[in-house]
Amino acid sequence: MLYRLLILFIVFITGSDIYSASPPAVICELKGTVYIEEFPERANFLIYEEDSEAFADMLIYEMDNALFATKAGIWYFTDQKGFADFSVYFVESKGNSDFTVYFTSYESLAGCSD
Repeated sequence: MLYRLLILFIVFITGSDIYSASPPAVICELKGTVYIEEFPERANFLIYEEDSEAFADMLIYEMDNALFATKAGIWYFTDQKGFADFSVYFVESKGNSDFTVYFTSYESLAGCSD
């Protein structure tokens, strides 16, 4: 027990970011064609859709053409899994997600929030 407390104290003192509030860098680079999975175990990422952009990890702009989904946060949704760059599953609980998203109407706002 004392050993565990000592480790927690060292982590606290050194300022380790194991509980970082920002999303991992790989999430901030997601772009391109996306397939929405029917089952969570098949998806690359579990995501939760926020009601407000202020609380989202990433702002998503839904592109109408796959050729223009070339920047982070700009996604084109496809019905064919074979053409997708990655797949997602929308969860109902924020605690079960890998990250949170908010769909924006402005392409210039797409990407990770700081």
